[in-house]
Amino acid sequence: MSDSARQGLGDKAKSSLKPDSEKSTLEKGTDSVKSTADSAASSLQPEGEKSTSQKATDSVSSGSGDAKDQGSSLLGQAQDGASSTLKSVQDTLGLGDKK
Repeated sequence: MSDSARQGLGDKAKSSLKPDSEKSTLEKGTDSVKSTADSAASSLQPEGEKSTSQKATDSVSSGSGDAKDQGSSLLGQAQDGASSTLKSVQDTLGLGDKK
């Protein structure tokens, strides 16, 4: 499999830099399809057949997925903490669930 079948770092950067709120539905769909296809191609292409630039791009892409997962995890923890704090305040003020 050649690098020509893969999405380049410039294309990935261009797609990532434009906020989703500014993208059309078609752009979002196209980005998703390209990203999924590139991830599959990355997994299938042996490391020995990848160019130096493609190895670097794969490394960066892999790291960004990890960062997104960590960000989602932190957001979830913050939401849980806020919810717990709200419940404590409601209970203290006598506004909590009454059974």
